[in-house]
Amino acid sequence: MFRSHTCGELRKSDVGKEVRLCGWIHSVRDHGGVIFIDLRDHYGLTQVVIDPEQPFYQALDKWRVETVVRFDGKVVARSAETVNPKLVTGEIEIQATGMELLGESEVLPFQVAKDDCAPESTRLKYRFLDLRREKLHKNILLRSNVIAEIRKYMLGQGFTEYQTPILTASSPEGARDYLVPSRLHPGKFYALPQAPQQFKQLLMVAGFDRYFQIAPCFRDEDARADRSPGEFYQLDVEMSFVEQEDIFKVMEGLFLDVFTKFSTKKFTKPPFPRIPYRESMRRFGSDKPDLRNPLEMIDVSDLFRDTEFKAFADTVKNGGVVKAIRVPKVAAQPRRFFDTMIDYAKENGAKGMAYIIWADGTEKSPIVKFLSREVIDGLKAAGKIEEGDALFFIADKENTACKIGGAVIPELGRRLDLIDPNDFKFCWIVDFPMFERDEETGEIIFSHNPFSMPQGGMDALVNKEPLDILAWQYDIVCNGVELSSGAIRNHRPEIMYKAFEIAGYQRSTVDEKFGGMINAFKLGAPPHGGIAPGVDRMVMLLADEPNIREVIAFPFNQQAEDLMMNAPAEATIKQLRELHIEVKLPKKQQAPAPDQQP
Repeated sequence: MFRSHTCGELRKSDVGKEVRLCGWIHSVRDHGGVIFIDLRDHYGLTQVVIDPEQPFYQALDKWRVETVVRFDGKVVARSAETVNPKLVTGEIEIQATGMELLGESEVLPFQVAKDDCAPESTRLKYRFLDLRREKLHKNILLRSNVIAEIRKYMLGQGFTEYQTPILTASSPEGARDYLVPSRLHPGKFYALPQAPQQFKQLLMVAGFDRYFQIAPCFRDEDARADRSPGEFYQLDVEMSFVEQEDIFKVMEGLFLDVFTKFSTKKFTKPPFPRIPYRESMRRFGSDKPDLRNPLEMIDVSDLFRDTEFKAFADTVKNGGVVKAIRVPKVAAQPRRFFDTMIDYAKENGAKGMAYIIWADGTEKSPIVKFLSREVIDGLKAAGKIEEGDALFFIADKENTACKIGGAVIPELGRRLDLIDPNDFKFCWIVDFPMFERDEETGEIIFSHNPFSMPQGGMDALVNKEPLDILAWQYDIVCNGVELSSGAIRNHRPEIMYKAFEIAGYQRSTVDEKFGGMINAFKLGAPPHGGIAPGVDRMVMLLADEPNIREVIAFPFNQQAEDLMMNAPAEATIKQLRELHIEVKLPKKQQAPAPDQQP
């Protein structure tokens, strides 16, 4: 009734056929009375030609772009000079003999056929219209294809897909929960899962061995470029009778399969580099290093210890460090470049940032006059300096210096165009510390995931200093984006009790907060571990999009609002009464009068 072919299907071999197409009017061009229409559907574009002699010709004046129409016509070959090589249908066009209006469009809030830089709020309010745009439409299709490929790979590796509950109990750990009031149990609440963590571990205890799920997760947290507020999807994975390298092997194969299938960029071949957490912080100032960037930090504290440059010498004597970043071939940059980088370092917590430039056989820097020739030569050797290079210096407490370096290194990479946009560089960050010292209280606390197995098991917990204990925890990182955290789980109740004891928890507290998991482990639990790469972030990298909202069909805005569906919205008095809930708004918000309730 509606179409014999799609708008991306017809080729030169179809010339002479009578066809029927349906789609949206993408664009209209008038060439001396003959109308050319690009008709668009999910599959592509086809050019339709309308002769002024056709009886429906006059009706075109009333129809705007994005109106949905049906055309009947004959497939004809385009002349050589009018072939459009950018379209797969570019060798043919349709000579229209009939037309029917299927869905008329009113005036558009923004253009679909071209980018008119509409505000994001407008794009999100009319998201269904925004999704008609070619780039965004392709992103969502890419997402679907990536998920299909993930499923194919996981099933091929012997995994089975299971579903876990959406309504569950609130978690005492992690981000803020979304709560759902219970009508049948007044005053009690379900929570939407931040992740299926406990359920997937319980599936291992139940003997299911290799689990995966494309899992929706819900966290009431703030938005950022690589994180959507409200909800996101992850490839949730758990495996029994495995150690860390078993999980790495499966995931490296997955990323190799997906990223080489959906991108033509260069790709890190497995096995991916393994970088211990402390080494990553020391070299890059980050546990999410972008390995495309050649810049990293070295420690030059000893060289400054006895210098006349008191700012650095006093920092070292007071227990701080001096970190140096070698930047190649930067001597030709104007003075303003160095000044703005110093300002950038200050914006990220530095008291200042010094530098030395090696050019024209000499050293240029405001601090050189405070340094001996021996120190300058030592810095040159430590940084492996060549003609035209520079060293940037950061002096502070070690944690602070690393944090500042972690901001300066990627910024230098961007400003100096050192980062190859056509490369995917993966690495594993491993050997996370099990515990850390709380900067405010000085107490020992968990540093990452409290349910991870400590390296060395009970012996490490009993005989090592807490800050020296490492955990079987790992992150997978690509181009400076953390795709996932994972861990070998602590499945031994006595080891879990001891780990929580070191972090200041009594046994009764562990039983109260994590009783379901502990009780399950007491009834025979296999060694197991897992990981959960973010689907949204994977697609964001593959689509080369800087913002995660560009790969989600219906995302929230930065304030966690759905402008299209008007969510969140007020509940009616009837709904609140059924749930035994009374709303008490902050004083600055006025509650609507009862007769104004929806």
